[in-house]
Amino acid sequence: MRIVAALGLAVAAATLAQPLAQAPLLHWRLVAEYPHDATAFTEGLVVDGKGRLIESAGRYGESRLVMREVASGRVLKTAALPKEVFGEGIAIAGKRIVQLTWREQVGFLYDLDLKPLGRFSYAGEGWGLTYDGHRLIQSDGSALLYFMDPQTFREAGHVSVHDGATAIEQLNELEYANGLVYANVWHSDRIAAIEPDSGEVRGWLDLSPLEQRLQRPPNWDPEDDVLNGIAHDPHSGHFYVTGKRWPKLFEIAVETEK
Repeated sequence: MRIVAALGLAVAAATLAQPLAQAPLLHWRLVAEYPHDATAFTEGLVVDGKGRLIESAGRYGESRLVMREVASGRVLKTAALPKEVFGEGIAIAGKRIVQLTWREQVGFLYDLDLKPLGRFSYAGEGWGLTYDGHRLIQSDGSALLYFMDPQTFREAGHVSVHDGATAIEQLNELEYANGLVYANVWHSDRIAAIEPDSGEVRGWLDLSPLEQRLQRPPNWDPEDDVLNGIAHDPHSGHFYVTGKRWPKLFEIAVETEK
């Protein structure tokens, strides 16, 4: 059992906090910023086929799945989770939305309009989740990515994520795009771009300039209210990124390196 314990402003990523990083820094530019629900403890983010943003918010008694308009942040639909579970990563796999929970070892299935379809069980902790077109890819806060069958939800292998000889721990929210898995690293402003089959980090995004654009509320918690949430829009090729209880959602364009 597994238990563990991403306006017209060009930005060049700064030096990483981790001195042993060997993969290059990826350059990105800020395209736009939008309102974001500052009560949402963001654990998962994805764009559906109609350009709507679907977000999984965590915390016990507050966990929910929400469908929003990107530009306005207007809520279109909401599905609340039971109070005893902590919502985590989400992915769209075919015609279903798959949602993990943190320690409860139960996942939830929805159709593309957030209608509940059922539940499933899996081993270990659920953190981030994404779909590469064939398999679900899951993180659990360690340096491992797990591959999961999208029908049975059974593990079908795993890979250790590393930058050179350094294992990259605390992998959190995930997004698959352009053949790479983009992973938030918890308690950091960094996103790793990972080759999923080898686990090799191909590049880093340092998004620390985004936090400087936030107006932090009085109850801001620097330990918890960190960067988390990355969604790729296949139509524009851009990414949407935000953080836990951040008041803004950012659209960025990334130079892809593979």
